[in-house]
Amino acid sequence: MAARMHPELSLVSFTLLGHLDERGGCRATDLAAHYALDKSTVSRQVAALERAGLVARRTDPDDHRVQVLAPTEAGAQILEQVTLSRRRALLERLGDWPEADLEQFAAYLTRYNEASQGI
Repeated sequence: MAARMHPELSLVSFTLLGHLDERGGCRATDLAAHYALDKSTVSRQVAALERAGLVARRTDPDDHRVQVLAPTEAGAQILEQVTLSRRRALLERLGDWPEADLEQFAAYLTRYNEASQGI
């Protein structure tokens, strides 16, 4: 889905971009640690996001030696477009489900997400 919205946006790139948006920006090393990814993997993904104009670097106001990555306006727009597209797709798939099934599905997703928090 992300790649359809922007050719430079792989699932990993979209995930990293979303994390940057949620956090209001962070260092590349923070991304690598959070997702247990190799620094070189994060570096390649961030470079692609920068080339696409979806992420920009800025100096950390608390430590001028540190570069913080944050979504650009274009990056935020892509995130919004992908999120809306995903919601539409979910509505299409789940639109005819009975209310009880939707509630059970939501409960399972909540349980799954809570279990994933500790990973």
